[in-house]
Amino acid sequence: MSERSQLEAWAPDGLPEVTAGDDLAALVLAATGGGADLADGDVVAVTSKVVSKAEGRTRVVDRDAAIDEETLRVLARRGSTRIVRHRLGLTMAAAGVDASNVAAGTVALLPLDPDGSARDLRRSIRERAGVNVGVIVTDTAGRAWREGQTDIAIGAAGLVVAENFAGRTDPYGNPLAVTLPAVADELAGAAELVQGKLAGRPVAVIRGRGDLVLPPGEEGPGAASLVRPEGGDLFGWGAREAVVRALAGDIADLPPFGEPASVAELAGALGRLPDDADRTAVAAVCFAHGWRTDDWLRTGGKA
Repeated sequence: MSERSQLEAWAPDGLPEVTAGDDLAALVLAATGGGADLADGDVVAVTSKVVSKAEGRTRVVDRDAAIDEETLRVLARRGSTRIVRHRLGLTMAAAGVDASNVAAGTVALLPLDPDGSARDLRRSIRERAGVNVGVIVTDTAGRAWREGQTDIAIGAAGLVVAENFAGRTDPYGNPLAVTLPAVADELAGAAELVQGKLAGRPVAVIRGRGDLVLPPGEEGPGAASLVRPEGGDLFGWGAREAVVRALAGDIADLPPFGEPASVAELAGALGRLPDDADRTAVAAVCFAHGWRTDDWLRTGGKA
């Protein structure tokens, strides 16, 4: 028989409603036969919702107020929808504040430290069941340019979260420059397929990628390492917001536009303006490229 790659995922039934102070590790182990259903190299995925419930991260509060609490800055707004940079650095709608699968009038906030939550759960499973697993904490996120949502890993422990293929070659001999599969997110998506959104199965076990699970005591970089730093994203503002902020010219907002463009790139952009463009237009283009107008003028206004 030829060799083949195989991935297995399942979500156990039987987890009770999780409340503040519950021992999440005990609940996970009870749902997996006291840990007998787990093996070294498995990945245990738990939804952020049950982690938040166990850690007391639910609030009887106005949803908008909760979003304000969790937001670092608003990237885009369309009617009542806000796309924000969350305090964890994640870019998401409504700052991850969720009013589903919680009591009426209550909202759930994301865990304070999802990587820390994953480390605690991994350590407890190891101590009680004697198995070395990776752990991911998952949440649902939309995608730019794509309809629908998928689950991603917002917390991870004991796991390689991204495989770096840069510097390798493909079977045709072509060099790979920026290939970086976010395997923790891919595992989160696989977990969601078996958990379902309405089935009440917040835990999943994934088997078949033991090569990604780190030895005991090694926690890895966590899911936080997958978050781009402020200013490192090509889309630090929504399209409308970028126009307004460029025209406003608030120099405190330069970082979300990324690193300053080169002199040649800025000169090329300014060259697209009409010959009679006023100083406001020049200032807006400079700002959008991470430059202050005075700094550009000091170059002599040429590349």
